[in-house]
Amino acid sequence: MDAAVRLGVTTAATSPEILRRQSEFLLDASRQLAGSLNVRRTVLRALHLAVPFLGDSAVLALFEGRGVALFVADAQGPASEGVLVHRLDENSGLRHIAEVGRPERLHLAGPGAAEGLAGLIPDEGVRGIVGTPGPTDVLGVGLSARGTTVGVLVVLREAGRGYDARDVGIAEDFARLVAVGISGARLYEERMRTAATLQESLRPPELPEVPGLRLAARYRAANEQMDVGGDFYDVHGGPDDLGLVVGDVSGKGIEAAVLTGRARQTIKTAAYFDRSPAKILTALNDVLREDGTGRFITVACLRLRRVADGPGFTATIAVAGHPAPLVLRSDGTVERPDVRGTLSGVLSGLSYTEVELRLEPGDALLVYTDGVEEARGREGFFGLDRLLELLPVYAGADPEVLCDAVERRVLDYLGGRDHDDIALLAVGCDR
Repeated sequence: MDAAVRLGVTTAATSPEILRRQSEFLLDASRQLAGSLNVRRTVLRALHLAVPFLGDSAVLALFEGRGVALFVADAQGPASEGVLVHRLDENSGLRHIAEVGRPERLHLAGPGAAEGLAGLIPDEGVRGIVGTPGPTDVLGVGLSARGTTVGVLVVLREAGRGYDARDVGIAEDFARLVAVGISGARLYEERMRTAATLQESLRPPELPEVPGLRLAARYRAANEQMDVGGDFYDVHGGPDDLGLVVGDVSGKGIEAAVLTGRARQTIKTAAYFDRSPAKILTALNDVLREDGTGRFITVACLRLRRVADGPGFTATIAVAGHPAPLVLRSDGTVERPDVRGTLSGVLSGLSYTEVELRLEPGDALLVYTDGVEEARGREGFFGLDRLLELLPVYAGADPEVLCDAVERRVLDYLGGRDHDDIALLAVGCDR
């Protein structure tokens, strides 16, 4: 035989010991492939399982648009990086297996062997890794899950061992497990990318530069949370009359994102007509009540105006069911303004009260969501007292340092436990 020859499937007797090993292989593969939500990790794990049980070497080809990403493994183990072939021949063996939906076996020998292998492995470098000097038996199996073929598994053995009907069946069962694992990981990664992109769109891309003020912010999504979080912050207005908003929308996911976007836009529109934080929150509550979604939102709304009779800013604050901001004075004193208000979107006809204070040079304001106080560690909630104890040593520090300190302290307290979304917005008055 001097060419690439397609073979039919033949049946061979299988010993009980081989049947046992094959069953154990599939059981182990099921356990290892079911737990990964990362595509690359799933691919490498699949190749690690395939060699040497299914072949002396293996290539896992994942379709990427018109091209294909090739991942290879030999006796030394899987290669850590894949090779991308940007355009795949429509008549290639990979496409044929995907379209026909049946496994394909080849015996490669003689002058036609290289051409036959190129149809299944369309990259010379990858062929160089898996190619053998002598005749080779090759098995290609489609990776199909949920009605879609995501790729092809190609395994190779030196001629003589071959692939009988039982081998083909085991390879097909294994390929289904791989396909389900890859499909699940792809779905998870896509949802994570979508959530991250949407979450980024709900916050200002960068904080403005304001003469006399320094601004910093932090946002940390909940652990193991694929859905879009409900915490947000925003800054609007000009350098002499700046508006700050930190809020927390009930729930997660797309509906929460829609409400967050509506709330941000409502606040900006209301501020265009009246910059009073109390009036802005009243307008926000009226709009959310009219929408009738049944969802609610907590908000801290601040207005910073440059004073005319000296350095510093006047801060006007109103809240709707939100923790009051904290004022860190330059001497280390921490103040919590006595300001309260009903959360927005639940009751109609609400009005809000304001408090006013002055930020002197060296003072800072910290606005945060309840993910800080309600972070639960071994000793219960993080709480307000721990936050008040932490802040004095950071008197006069840059707002970036202040946000970083609070975030690290809360994460240390959590000790790796799950938490709600955390948003921080800090404003420092220049000395």
